[in-house]
Amino acid sequence: MKIGYFSVGVGPSTNPQWLRTIATNAQRLGFATIWAPEHVVLVEQYASRYPYTSGEFPGPANAAIADPFPTLAYVAACTSTIRLATGICIVPEHNPVVLAKTIATVDRLSGGRFILGVGIGWLAEEFQALGIPFERRAQRTRDYIEAMRKLWTEERSTHHGEFVSFTNVFSYPKPAQAKGVPVWFGGESAPALRRVAEYGDGWLGFKLSPEAAAAKIRRIEELLKSYGRKRSDVYLAASPYTDPIKPDDLKRYRDAGVEEVALLITQRTRTEEEVVTCLEQMARDFVEPAASL
Repeated sequence: MKIGYFSVGVGPSTNPQWLRTIATNAQRLGFATIWAPEHVVLVEQYASRYPYTSGEFPGPANAAIADPFPTLAYVAACTSTIRLATGICIVPEHNPVVLAKTIATVDRLSGGRFILGVGIGWLAEEFQALGIPFERRAQRTRDYIEAMRKLWTEERSTHHGEFVSFTNVFSYPKPAQAKGVPVWFGGESAPALRRVAEYGDGWLGFKLSPEAAAAKIRRIEELLKSYGRKRSDVYLAASPYTDPIKPDDLKRYRDAGVEEVALLITQRTRTEEEVVTCLEQMARDFVEPAASL
């Protein structure tokens, strides 16, 4: 089992020195993946409900949330082996032709270490600020992913979908990974699990105990079979988010079918030294035990 670190590019880790410290120490301590979230804008008043609390986003509207792609490109330059993932990228908020180039560039600069963690978005007011319809965002995401996969893998690409269309275009450089960039979907709803099983390469389930993760994974396995795919076609990760877990829980996650647990520091850290101390404690408690499972 592997342990990922969630997340960078938020708050103090938008500072380059903090980011370098976290990235280099996470790699040194054996974390498998480092995740960066995305929000282009936040608003103070919203009717949308954040899915992982009682409905309120866990932070102020002026919280510092960096763009994940330059953030992870910077992490790539500071490291050599740790994987880099968006956790998550709100794909329907982007132009997919531009996004495909950005992702391919980061993947190439990182030597093929990039994972595109995808979400369809929850904050309707953010979509409104960007001038993008919130409705049918799942269908828009599907169309965008299909288009980007063509741009990543084909010499000359043509795509005519509901939301994006182009003919005989060249998009270079290609990702370092010959099959393109792996696409992992976030989300725990029935539609989200269907996306994983139907056309995803992986899954990140959020705010899940081992028991809850097991139930979601059983459903993914059922859906994979219905789509004619194998369990080995997808990589399954889960995060307890802010819920505390113990080292003994790792075996329960593994038995549930989880291949990676993404952890975040829940205590407030005021200095780089405190962050490193927390990372070292997480490594002792979770990274080292997970390696033996």
